[in-house]
Amino acid sequence: QVQLSESGGGSVQAGGSLRLSCVISGATACTYTTYWHRQRPGKEREFVSGIDNGGSTNYTDSVKDRFTISQDKAKNTVFLQMNNLKPDDTAMYYCRTDQFCWRSEYSDYLRSNSWGQGTQVTVSS
Repeated sequence: QVQLSESGGGSVQAGGSLRLSCVISGATACTYTTYWHRQRPGKEREFVSGIDNGGSTNYTDSVKDRFTISQDKAKNTVFLQMNNLKPDDTAMYYCRTDQFCWRSEYSDYLRSNSWGQGTQVTVSS
């Protein structure tokens, strides 16, 4: 099964930077799209950024020109570089994958998705 391990959160002052990492394991026979979501205090979980297997990216408007999503396929790791952080960026950040994986027992691909445990980002003014 696909498992995600997140790291890189922490506390920074406004204007600072953090780099989040999501290590994806168990996806050798999978193609997948990876997303970052966040949940700010008192708000619904929201989409932040995504990157597909071919490297195409998307960002929510509030983080464009500040955040950059990237992937190192050799290390099965997806990153979210966050620059010029603002207090409104304070949230729990979650990594998610949506994948199609070959399952030999079914001789077919199975679609599934996985969530990481989340990593806290706190930005002070």
